[in-house]
Amino acid sequence: MAEKTDTYDNEIEDDEQQLFEHFRFEADRGQVPLRVDKFMCEKLPHSTRNRIQKAADAGFVHVNDRPVKSNYKVRPGDVVTLMLDRPRHDTTIVPEDIPLDIVYEDSQLMVVNKPAGLVVHPGAGNFHGTLVNAVAWHLKDLASYDPNDPEVGLVHRIDKDTSGLLVIAKTPQAKSELGLQFYNKTTHRSYNALVWGNFTEDEGRIEGNIARDPKDRLRMTVYSPLSGIGKEAVTHYRVLERFGYVTLVECILETGRTHQIRAHFRHIGHPLFGDERYGGCEILRGNRSTTYKAFIQNCFRICPRQALHARTLGFVHPVTGKQMDFTSELPADMDSLIEKWCGYVRGTTNNTFED
Repeated sequence: MAEKTDTYDNEIEDDEQQLFEHFRFEADRGQVPLRVDKFMCEKLPHSTRNRIQKAADAGFVHVNDRPVKSNYKVRPGDVVTLMLDRPRHDTTIVPEDIPLDIVYEDSQLMVVNKPAGLVVHPGAGNFHGTLVNAVAWHLKDLASYDPNDPEVGLVHRIDKDTSGLLVIAKTPQAKSELGLQFYNKTTHRSYNALVWGNFTEDEGRIEGNIARDPKDRLRMTVYSPLSGIGKEAVTHYRVLERFGYVTLVECILETGRTHQIRAHFRHIGHPLFGDERYGGCEILRGNRSTTYKAFIQNCFRICPRQALHARTLGFVHPVTGKQMDFTSELPADMDSLIEKWCGYVRGTTNNTFED
């Protein structure tokens, strides 16, 4: 759950126990009757239904200011709150002296090259040490920049273990103008990814709606565009280099959904190399010899994350109107990983790479 407690297992014994509101949701007019545990699970994607049920059993789930059990049916206009026995974690963004790789900066915006492993924004389990905290430190002497003001700051995000380029707005005007460009899909972004398997074609298009996986709330899954489930998502890809059992591809997003590249490539049977959440941390192609297994494990150690890098970023400057284009070279871990595969291909006498 987004706000972690020590336990939900003990029943409340003291009716006068002080509770603190952590989350509040109001059901809209079109809300169909839905169990409150399912309702909250949809609203709190980092939670699980089991934890919400335990919270309800402990008296922490309230509807219209009264505790309810997990089978309560939410109806239009109901106000659902999560009340816990401790104050909500302070989510105020404070400046932290964290190194930043700044690619470009002016009075309106800055472009940074985020390393893998750095969380972009404070959230569940990561309230400090994020890119946003680092930006707050870098701009702490700029009186007009308030890191807690939603009208400035991050314009878009990438995953913790994805590296690459991001743009941050210093002013409300820049945030509004850049946000509109992302919404209208006029920005230019490309990613490099190493994925499992070979492709018969040199380029392709992946289309499929993206929604949260009902079996794993931290993972996204792909549905048919005709299903009515999830949000429309389109990824274009082009083969850059083939290594037999893995392929380096360039990905261009037509849409920008959560985990889009990771979910789309898993959907077509080519998970990103090293992507634990989407099944890329297993040997999915190649023989099962001891030597090959050792080679793959060494590759996982070299790049212990999904092999995905936000390589290029292009947009129109919100004030000058000038086209701005940036490129970030592959980070050391992905560069070493690809070099490792180059060496494997050079040392392989059987270049048919049959599974």
